[in-house]
Amino acid sequence: MMRGTGRAVVPVIVAAVALAGCSPSGGTDTGAGTGKNGDGAPVAGAAPEKGVTLGTPGSACELPVTFALVAGWEPEAVKVDPDSELAELGRQGSATMVCEIDAKPAGNIGYLRVWQGEGSTAPRAALEDFVAGDANAAEASYKESEAGTVPAVEVTYTVEAELLDERRTERAFAVTTPKGPVVVHLGGLDPAEHEAMLPAYELARKTLRLG
Repeated sequence: MMRGTGRAVVPVIVAAVALAGCSPSGGTDTGAGTGKNGDGAPVAGAAPEKGVTLGTPGSACELPVTFALVAGWEPEAVKVDPDSELAELGRQGSATMVCEIDAKPAGNIGYLRVWQGEGSTAPRAALEDFVAGDANAAEASYKESEAGTVPAVEVTYTVEAELLDERRTERAFAVTTPKGPVVVHLGGLDPAEHEAMLPAYELARKTLRLG
């Protein structure tokens, strides 16, 4: 959630959330999954093992949508305190972070994050607003898509990874719900981590349903 930095400093994000008045709460122990090597990372070419379904009542993050997580990824609800001086770290464009899903327990370094807006904004407009909220975003490419059976728009763009002296890819998809637009975003510490986490992003997109 480091605005203006492309969110390059992944290990300090959770600390930044707390300082920003964005309070992670809850969490689900999905346990170790199969189809992984000895260090917990997915075996190349193996289909990801499904873990919990996120977004349902009683899940770690209750959302306007539901989708499946890869086994081992740990979700936490995020609550942004609007009175905090650093509350803007929990916002990008007009969207507010509502859930953060940590890949580290499954062997990767990065997060799948869920952001929620207000009103009846169309998916393309919601994504354009989201990308515009990152000062380091560039080379954005949009395409019409589906999330489950719900019309969606996807974006792929690059951000500057300051610690690596290179640009890296990030991507997100957006859908419209009766409670406002929802953006699901995948970053990553570096290009290799981003690619390794794509199966989790795709699983979320393909299993998404309106709540």
